[in-house]
Amino acid sequence: MNLVIDIGNSLAKTALFRGNELSSFSSFEKLSLDTLKRLLDLNPSVKNVILSSVVNHDKSIADFLRLKYHFIELSHDTKLPLENLYASPQTLGKDRLAAATGANSLYRNQNILSVDAGTCIKYDFVNEKNQYMGGAIAPGIEMRFKSLNKFTDKLPLVNYKYFDHLTGQNTEDSILSGVMNGIAEEVKGIIQRYEQQYPDIKVVFTGGYLKFFEKIFYIGSNGKSNIFADAFLVLKGLNHILNFNEKK
Repeated sequence: MNLVIDIGNSLAKTALFRGNELSSFSSFEKLSLDTLKRLLDLNPSVKNVILSSVVNHDKSIADFLRLKYHFIELSHDTKLPLENLYASPQTLGKDRLAAATGANSLYRNQNILSVDAGTCIKYDFVNEKNQYMGGAIAPGIEMRFKSLNKFTDKLPLVNYKYFDHLTGQNTEDSILSGVMNGIAEEVKGIIQRYEQQYPDIKVVFTGGYLKFFEKIFYIGSNGKSNIFADAFLVLKGLNHILNFNEKK
C-alpha cells in the first residue's frame, strides 16, 4: 500500500492507495509527526510513501519516513513518468508538477490542461508527447477578495460564496460580481486559447474551489465533453510518481 502526503498552503492531505486505486483520504490543518505515526499504525500494510510540500514543514516527518519506508520527498530531481521541459525545474511548484502528472496519468498521450483552483489558480499543460510544457499562475479567489480590502481604504473584506449575478446592487455584491465573474471569464478565456491551439485538448479541474468551477462549466451534467473534474488529481499524480519510482 502507498501513502501519499501533500502539504499545501492551506491544508495537509493524506491518501492511501492500493496500486492506482484510492482507498482513503484525510485532511488536516497541520500534519504532525504524532498524527502521521497514528495513521501508519492503523495501516501497517503501507510500504511506500511520497511527500510533497509547498511550505516549510516539520523535517522530523521526512526523517522518520526515510528510516522506516521506501520514501520519496518530491523534488526537481525526482524521476517522473513524463518529460519535464520547464525551463527552471528547480523553481516549479511541486503541486503544479503533481497535478500535471495526475492529469497525464489519466489521459496519456493526449493534450491535457490541469487547472488547480486553490490559494492560486494554476494552469499546467502536458502535450500529446507526454511532455510537461509549463503553464500559468494567477491569484486565487480568496486572494482577490483580500487584495481589494488590503489595497483600498473603504472596501470591506468579503467572504467567498457562490454568486452568479452580473450586476451587484450593493458594495458586497459588486465585489462578489467582480471577483466571481472576473475569474469565470478569465478561466474560460484561457481554456479557449488552449483549445484554439490544441482542438483535441482535455481539461481537468481540481483544488479547493472545484465546486465553483463545476457549476460554471456544468461539469458532470450537460457541459462540454472535454472538461472534467477530479478532486484528488494532485494526490493521484503523487501516487503515480511513487509507483513509477517503485518500478525503477
